Amino acid sequence: MKILVLNCGSSSIKYKLFEMESKEVVAQGGIEKIGMKGSFLKLTLPDGQKVMLEGEILEHRAGIEYILGVLLSEKYGCIKSLDEIEAVGHRVVHGGERFNKSVLINEEVIQMLNECIELAPLHNPPNLKGIYAIQELMPKTPQVGVFDTAFHQTMPDYAYMYGIPYVLYEKYGIRRYGFHGTSHRYVSKRACDFLGLPFEEQRIITAHIGNGGSVTAIKNGHSIDTSMGMTPVEGLIMGTRCGDLDPGVISYIMEKEHMGTKGISTLLNKFSGVLGISGISSDMREIEAGIREDNKRAILAMKTYNYRIKKYVGSYAAALGGVDILVFTGGVGENQAVTRKEVCQDMAFMGIELDEELNASVRATEVVISKPSSKVKVVIIPTDEELTIARDTVQILKEF
Repeated sequence: MKILVLNCGSSSIKYKLFEMESKEVVAQGGIEKIGMKGSFLKLTLPDGQKVMLEGEILEHRAGIEYILGVLLSEKYGCIKSLDEIEAVGHRVVHGGERFNKSVLINEEVIQMLNECIELAPLHNPPNLKGIYAIQELMPKTPQVGVFDTAFHQTMPDYAYMYGIPYVLYEKYGIRRYGFHGTSHRYVSKRACDFLGLPFEEQRIITAHIGNGGSVTAIKNGHSIDTSMGMTPVEGLIMGTRCGDLDPGVISYIMEKEHMGTKGISTLLNKFSGVLGISGISSDMREIEAGIREDNKRAILAMKTYNYRIKKYVGSYAAALGGVDILVFTGGVGENQAVTRKEVCQDMAFMGIELDEELNASVRATEVVISKPSSKVKVVIIPTDEELTIARDTVQILKEF
């Protein structure tokens, strides 16, 4: 059974084609700069070779048509007919309170997704464009929506409510929803499988950290709290997002800088976080280079970034009543030893003892990086959201 997974962003489309019997990725790649000059499709061949195909790709339907053409092509293809693709799984960012699990996409679901657009105006529209494109290009192929927010729908009300008039929650659905749910679900379950522990009996903190980042508290297999909120801006300091911020700062900046709502949204989403503090970049590799040159703002950006993660780990240990497993994942979590070290430093009081020598020598692999004496198992688990989407797609197909 072949499953195509699509992740449609505002100007990009990432894809993977899985052979589900073997869990093999038979094709993968992505399109960048949709609707812009210099758009291209970059694909990875089975031998690891990267190929870039340039072309004018004006909108998402054309992009998906291009991807399907490559999958069928004699030179780079791996299928003879689109009928070999039994279903398409889509990453959908925001499902609001309507979706607490993955669903088979039909017209009713599409209508509900349209109603969720105001909760994720930057993310849900391109997700829907991908769904519409497959409807047109592969009308007989089932589609499944897998939601970033779904895993966090088990949060108790006291964890997701904000301290604002309750009527605003009733009218507009203003509450914490959380994101990266597919990743948190995958790595928490995979960590337990890797360690040989029962998922439904563990207290787990998962740190999905990269250019975007979030921390989740998972108890007995269920998310009970997460750092991102109604939007992905809340929580950790990220590459370009500010994270937790006194709301009074927002009105103060708007007044002083004569800024409107769109301007302040752009500032907090695109020009803040690590980029805003350092003045160098949102890429942690460039921040590390700045630190080696003794750039004080690069040093400050790194310390602030790591400190915020550490605070959330500590607070979620309290929420869980203790921790059994701490998982690092995401681009930074899997590859940046200094962040893992600083998050775990001086945490022996809560049972975390990091093997610093081992931590410094590993990256992007499944490995335990805590000492044998550590009460908390600290592990690196590379995330695989696409495989989770593909698995959910297969499961949904079996139900219908």
